[in-house]
Amino acid sequence: MAATIKDIARETGLSLATISKYMNGGALREKNRIAIERAIKKLDYHVNEYARGLKSNKSRTVGVVIPELSNLFITQIISVMERILQEKGYSVIICDCQTDETRECRAVKFLMGKMVDGIINMPVCRDGRHLKPALEKELPVLLLDRPLEPLTGLVSCVLIDNEGAARAATRRLLELGHRDIGIIVGPKDIYTSQMRLEGYRRALEEYGIPVRQALIAYGDYTVQGGHQQIGRLLDTAPGMSAAFVTNYEMTLGALIAVNERGIAIPKELSLIGFDNLDLSMVARPRLTIVSQPLEEIGIQAARLMLERLSGEKGSPITVTLSSSIQEGESVRRL
Repeated sequence: MAATIKDIARETGLSLATISKYMNGGALREKNRIAIERAIKKLDYHVNEYARGLKSNKSRTVGVVIPELSNLFITQIISVMERILQEKGYSVIICDCQTDETRECRAVKFLMGKMVDGIINMPVCRDGRHLKPALEKELPVLLLDRPLEPLTGLVSCVLIDNEGAARAATRRLLELGHRDIGIIVGPKDIYTSQMRLEGYRRALEEYGIPVRQALIAYGDYTVQGGHQQIGRLLDTAPGMSAAFVTNYEMTLGALIAVNERGIAIPKELSLIGFDNLDLSMVARPRLTIVSQPLEEIGIQAARLMLERLSGEKGSPITVTLSSSIQEGESVRRL
């Protein structure tokens, strides 16, 4: 028969109230904490989370709905969030909606059926209707990487200054004399794509350089998309001296395509990529990249969710983090 709290009380000689306080994360005298943990180990005690959830109306779980589990940017952030949430006694249920609005809506309903205590969402749907059931039940909801205008003031967000990141990368190329600069962004209707393209446009405008549609390519945030779009730019804009690729997977695809064509970086084409320090170190020459603070994104997301789960109300807030440029050897001065 499985051990119970009463068994721990008998083993330690402590009251049920003291044992319960320990189980719920309360502060105890050090000697009592040690005695309880020894008893838990000796008796092989495990918390019945299902029973606890029925009693408290809390499941100690957080649902996470994301567009693509295969995306390295997303998985690295989730890894950080999950670690922090688990340290605070929360489990995480991850739902991959495969960039499909219908699947995303089903995922939210599924998580609510699992009685999650909160939902973290990197949204695909642009009007936020999929989150309406959660908001109506006053579940804590946090948006990651992409805000939703209809939910402004209703939910907290953790974002990257995407416009600033793209503007800084484009400026770097402009400072080195490049004028025919290609860019590969994501889908037109995705917030991050729009902001990164806006940063590119603003940098060109600051230098008095007209924006040429022929130098703008829309990918799909995949390796294949990066491969295809850099090829299109190379074929249709032969004067292009530099390219800026705006996510990790597309950067990898672009590198593969450039290598297949035997194009020398940076002698024949300067290149700035996105997101992955490991890739920048492996690539030869070493790649210049825009580095997003993935660890900090995960930390801030977990912190904001834990604050809401603890009962802190307050007004929703938006945390905007900055990226940095990690210099490599893939960009040359003209």
